[in-house]
Amino acid sequence: MSNILHRLRSRRANPANDDGQTGKPVAAPRSPQSAIALPRTRIGAWLSKPMTSFHLIVAITALLITMGLTMVLSASGVYSYDTDGSPWSVFAKQLLWTVIGLFAFYIALRMPVAIMRRFAFLGYGFSVVLLVLVLIPGIGKVANGSRGWFVVAGFSMQPSELAKIALAIWGAHLLAARRMEHASLREMLVPLVPAAVIALALIVAQPDLGQTLSMGVILLGLLWYAGLPLRVFLTSLGAVLVSGVILALAEGYRSARVQSWLNPTADAQGSGYQARQARFALANGGVFGDGLGQGTAKWNYLPNAHNDFIFAIIGEELGFIGAAGLLVLFGLFAYTGMRIARRSADPFLRLLTATATLWILSQVFINVGYVVGLLPVTGLQLPLISSGGTSTATTLLMIGIMANAARHEPEAVAALRAGRDDRVNRILRLPLPAPYVPTRTEALRDRLRRRPTKPDKAPRATKDKKPSTKSKPRKPQPARHPVRSGRPSGGYGDIQRNQGRRARTLEGQRYG
Repeated sequence: MSNILHRLRSRRANPANDDGQTGKPVAAPRSPQSAIALPRTRIGAWLSKPMTSFHLIVAITALLITMGLTMVLSASGVYSYDTDGSPWSVFAKQLLWTVIGLFAFYIALRMPVAIMRRFAFLGYGFSVVLLVLVLIPGIGKVANGSRGWFVVAGFSMQPSELAKIALAIWGAHLLAARRMEHASLREMLVPLVPAAVIALALIVAQPDLGQTLSMGVILLGLLWYAGLPLRVFLTSLGAVLVSGVILALAEGYRSARVQSWLNPTADAQGSGYQARQARFALANGGVFGDGLGQGTAKWNYLPNAHNDFIFAIIGEELGFIGAAGLLVLFGLFAYTGMRIARRSADPFLRLLTATATLWILSQVFINVGYVVGLLPVTGLQLPLISSGGTSTATTLLMIGIMANAARHEPEAVAALRAGRDDRVNRILRLPLPAPYVPTRTEALRDRLRRRPTKPDKAPRATKDKKPSTKSKPRKPQPARHPVRSGRPSGGYGDIQRNQGRRARTLEGQRYG
């Protein structure tokens, strides 16, 4: 009898979930919208995990390194055999520089943020000294019309790559510190912009158009993400563009490149030969490509196939699918970098990560742009893909700093310090990240921002309600119930209000 009554009650409550014959509840069919929303929910849950940014940046970097080494080996075999008699020479140097870059990546991953900020100015000063030394004949070596290389025991190093990282770190430290101190516009610009102009002038003296544009992008990124006025940003952008145009037209071979870009058929066998062969290689690849190692452009048809124009070899051997997949990887890198910058509590790490992401993506845009013919040839390499020792090592160093910033996200710090097991951190034996502690100026600013909310209400109340002089003081009324000894004089509501005020005061002292 009790079972029958239970069925009747359930049928009245949910008539749509009953088949009417057996009395058994019928499961509601799943709508296609819920089936579609399930993967989004899973992806959203995974993205909300505290260590997702760190895992993303490490995984994307590993994929880019693997693809870069594979394509360097495929594109440099013929060139290495012609120059050194061995098809492995260029690949061996690139592999060695990658190992050096991974070592720098690991050091940057373990470095405390305080030490990074402490030695920021010394690092920038050291990079400027290297830029001066490379201009001295007999010390700096000339390559591709630019005196910007140190060559030691067959290994070349470009100091302008180190100067870019040093400028990004020191500029982020300077702007973040002075932004918290509410410094004036002149105090924020005077140390940074003149120092950047000195480094830019030394790179222009080499001369190197690609590194000048890259350094200018870093300066513009620092000014933009620091929130400086738009007129300052536009003035700096105009200065960078003017210097780039002057550099492009100053030397004969660079002006010839610009003219061949404006008119590709004017000198197809001279200054426009390299860009023309790159487009031929992309066209030969089609959708699916000729196969890894099966391209023909690297057989001395396309100069610098393993270096500046390796994207053309990727398009020829892996096709449109491979080239688009590489661009998707860089798009994921951009998302991860901006995610780390958005979730960081430290203003220094936020500014540095956003600027580094913009710098790496600008190099990708410029390199792919001149390979496909949208921009004139500048000589900037494709990060982690092209054959370039110093570029690969410095890019890995910068990505190591970004991964360090990902471990210093507030959620990641809380999870790691709470004892949550993370396999990547355990394998790499990384120390626990230190939580971000606001400076005294920032803490004082937060207290001043929260404190005036309560006192402002009292004066307004006194202005709205004017005390009347005719009103007589009320006589105290006798209490209806006798007050027992040992109990507070206020009622229960008064006790709750006093406790609430005391809790809010303690909470303001804790977080303010």
